Amino acid sequence: MDTVVTRYLCFCVKMGDPDKETKLKTLQELCFQAVREHFHTVGVEGVLGLPSPLITDLLPHLTVCQLDEIQPALNNRGISTYPGWIGVLREMSGPKHVIDLHTEDEAKHQVMRMLFTVVFYGFTNFYVKKNIKNLNTPPFLWAAAKCVTQFLLDACLNDRLKRLIADERPLLDLFERRMTSVIISHSLDLSKEKNRAGLYIFHRLVDHGVANRLVIHNDCPFVLAWVLHKRGSQYVHPELKELMLTRKKSCLPQDTSDGASCSSLLAGRASGDLDDHAMPCKRPKTSFVSSKEEEGSGTTNFDLDPEVLCQAFAPCDDQPTGTCPRGQIHILEFSNCRSESLKVLNSALPTFFSLRSLILHSYLTFKDSDVLDLARSLRQLSESSCSSLTNLSVCALPYTKLMKFLLNANSKMKSLHVGINTVVPCTQVPESDMSDIKADLPLEKLTINVTEFQTDLQLVTSVLRQAPHLTTLYVSGMRLPTGSSQSLLLTTLSESNPCLKSLHLEDMNLSDCLPEIIHLLQKCKLEELKLNDCRLLERWSNKKSSLTQLMTALRTVPSLHTLSLAQNRLAKTVCVLAELFSGSSPSSVKRLDISSNFIQPADLLEFAETLRTYHPPHKLTLDLRKNPGDRDSETWDTALKTLPPSCIPLVEGWVFTNTMADHISNM
Repeated sequence: MDTVVTRYLCFCVKMGDPDKETKLKTLQELCFQAVREHFHTVGVEGVLGLPSPLITDLLPHLTVCQLDEIQPALNNRGISTYPGWIGVLREMSGPKHVIDLHTEDEAKHQVMRMLFTVVFYGFTNFYVKKNIKNLNTPPFLWAAAKCVTQFLLDACLNDRLKRLIADERPLLDLFERRMTSVIISHSLDLSKEKNRAGLYIFHRLVDHGVANRLVIHNDCPFVLAWVLHKRGSQYVHPELKELMLTRKKSCLPQDTSDGASCSSLLAGRASGDLDDHAMPCKRPKTSFVSSKEEEGSGTTNFDLDPEVLCQAFAPCDDQPTGTCPRGQIHILEFSNCRSESLKVLNSALPTFFSLRSLILHSYLTFKDSDVLDLARSLRQLSESSCSSLTNLSVCALPYTKLMKFLLNANSKMKSLHVGINTVVPCTQVPESDMSDIKADLPLEKLTINVTEFQTDLQLVTSVLRQAPHLTTLYVSGMRLPTGSSQSLLLTTLSESNPCLKSLHLEDMNLSDCLPEIIHLLQKCKLEELKLNDCRLLERWSNKKSSLTQLMTALRTVPSLHTLSLAQNRLAKTVCVLAELFSGSSPSSVKRLDISSNFIQPADLLEFAETLRTYHPPHKLTLDLRKNPGDRDSETWDTALKTLPPSCIPLVEGWVFTNTMADHISNM
C-alpha cells in the first residue's frame, strides 16, 4: 500500500500540464486521503520518502494525532508541521477567522488546547463531529494533554470527573505531572457527596502535583476557605475547622471490632463505586448512609480532610504511605470576588507566604471598607520577611485615591493593576487619612483602567514620579476637565521613567500632545508603543505633515518593534505610515496595528505601493482588521497582493454595520 501511494504522489509532482490541473488536484486529494486512512500502513518512513513540497501539501490532510506523531521526524529533516496545524485551525474556526500564530509550537498548542477541552469534557462542534473517530480516543487525549497546562474543575461534569478517577487513572497521573493551573468554574458544594470526586482531583493536582495557580470563577467563601486551608497560609477558618472535626467524628464507624478504620471504609466505597479494577477492601459491619439518603437530607458524612479523601479514592495496592503533602498556591485569581469571600481572603493574607500574585475582580465595585481591609492585610503580609507577593490586580475600586493605599501596603510590589469604576459619587477617604506615596517604589508594571467622569491626573503623575524602575505602563479611559491636557502625563514619563519599554495609552485625547509624544520618544528606549483610540489627528491642522513628524521620530527609536495606532481615523493619511521604513535608517518595527481606522481599498493600495518601494528590513505583521475592505473588494485584494512578500497581513470579513460603530467611537 505504501509503495502504491508513494508512486501516485510522486507522479502528481511530475504532472505540469495546465490542462491536467483538475485531474492533478483530484489525484492528489485521493492520495492524501489514502495516506490519512492508511497512515499506519504507509508509516512515518513512507511519508518521509516523499519530496518536501508534497509533504507540505499533505500535512493539512492528516489528523492531529498523525501530525503529532510525524512532527519529530519532519523537524529532524528541517520540515515544519506548521501548515498542518494551521489547516486544522482554519477548519475549526472558519476561513474568515484571523490566525495570528507564526510558529509551529504556537499553532500546535492552540489546536491541542481547543480540541482537548471539547473532547475531554464531552462538548461538541462541527470539527469534532466530523473527526470524532480520530479524536475520541485515548491516544489523542494523551497527546493533547501534553500540550495543556490548566484543568477545568466543573461540578456540573461529575460523571466525567469520576471516569478520570476510575478508568482513566493513567491520564490523571499525567495531569498531576503537567497541569500547572486549576480552574474552579462552579462552586464545589462541600455538603454534597457527588462533589467528593472533584475535591479529590483538586488534591491530586495541587497537593501531589505541580499546580500552583488557582482560578475561581464562582463566589463561595466556604470553598475558598477549604482550598486555602494549609496551602500557603497558616490561617484556619473557624467554621471549616468545626465542620472538619464534625465530619471526622461522624465518619467513625460505630462497630470497629474488626479493626477497620474510617479511611479503609472510604477506600472500600470508592473502589466499589469508581474503580472496578481496584483490589477490594475489607468493609466494616456498620455502613454509611447511602448516597440517595445523603442527597435527600442535604448533608454528607465524608471527611473533608484531603488525606482521607486521597486514601478513599486510591486503589488499595497504591495507597499513599505517610502524610499527604500540601501544595503551595503561588497565583490566586478570583473573577467574582464579593465581600464575604474577601473577608476570608483578608484573614488568610497575613500568613499567605507562598502567594506571589493576587488577582481580584468583581462584577460589582468593591466597597471602601473592603479595600481598606485588604490594604491592612497586605501591609501585615508585607511586614514579614517570608512574604513573596509582588503582583496585585484589583478591579474595580470605587475611586482612584484608594490606589494609594494599595501601593503603600506592599513595599515589594512590582506589578499593580487597578480598575476604577466610579458609577455614583462615593464617600471618599478624607485627605487627612491619606498618606503620601512612598518614594522609590519597586514598581515595574502599572495598569490603570479608568471608568469615571474625571480622573485625578495629579495622583497618577505622583505615582509615576515615585516609580523610577517602571518598564510597562497601560492607561485607559482617563478623562480630564474641559481645557485640560494629557501632556502632563507624557512629560512626567519623559522626566521620571527612563526605563520605560512598553507604553499603551487607550481611549484618551492626545490630539494636542504631539510635541510631548516626540519628546518622549527621544528620551525613552521604547520597545512597544500603542496609542489606540487617542484621537491623534483630531486637532492637527495639517494631518499629513504632523503624521510625518511622528514617523520621523519613531524611526529614531531602534528598540521599537511593536507600534499600534488602531482606531485613530487615519483613513486617507495611512500612506504616510510607510515612511517608517524610508531613509538610510528604517524603523525596526515588526508589528504594525492599523486596525479600525476606516482605511478604504484605494488608500490601502497607495500604502501598499509605497511600502513596497521601501522594503521593511524585517518580516512585518500588518493588522488590517475592521477596515471596510468590502467597499471595493477587487482593489482591496490587489492592495493585499501588492504588499511586500515579507509582509503578513491580518484581515477578516468586514460587516457593513461596523461603519457607523467606527464613526461613533471616534467622534
